[in-house]
Amino acid sequence: MGQNKAFLKIDQHVLIERVLAAVRPLTDDLFISTNAPEEYESFGLRLVADIYPGKAALGGIYSVIEAARNEHVLVVACDMPFLNRRLLAYLIELAPTADVIAPLINPPQPETMHAIYSKTCLPSIKTRLQANKLRIIGFFDQVLVRYVGRDELAKFDPNFDSFMNVNTPADWHAAKKRIERVSPDS
Repeated sequence: MGQNKAFLKIDQHVLIERVLAAVRPLTDDLFISTNAPEEYESFGLRLVADIYPGKAALGGIYSVIEAARNEHVLVVACDMPFLNRRLLAYLIELAPTADVIAPLINPPQPETMHAIYSKTCLPSIKTRLQANKLRIIGFFDQVLVRYVGRDELAKFDPNFDSFMNVNTPADWHAAKKRIERVSPDS
């Protein structure tokens, strides 16, 4: 994108504001994972830097699980403008049933940046980070994973809008067009 996606405007808000608004009512431990804290200080939230810098998204996931005050952590990306609060609440309800709760819309790749991770994942992730094996699902065979399939997800989000990422200018344009029909409370 050539710029920090978190600060792209979709409507009158930037993406990170939309994400925070969707998840804020769901937790008592909201924080932002960032290695550029100066960019996010204005949000007044705890900022968590990578414990193992340069280890891609898996390093960030490890760091937020480690930093979390709760046993389970909802991890969402900053470039997901249409997070569905009801769906996220449902995933949170499932959290005690597994070490990872991961939506699975298009098998075999789960939605790893729209998932819940438990602190029991830390040793397996740490081993992968130290071996520089950074594929997020690489540790899934060492923990209990509960996949949430298309039919189950569609009950909350029939168009799977909450899984849209803004990765390209075309995605950004599409998100701006879609904004009127998607509500975070839907």
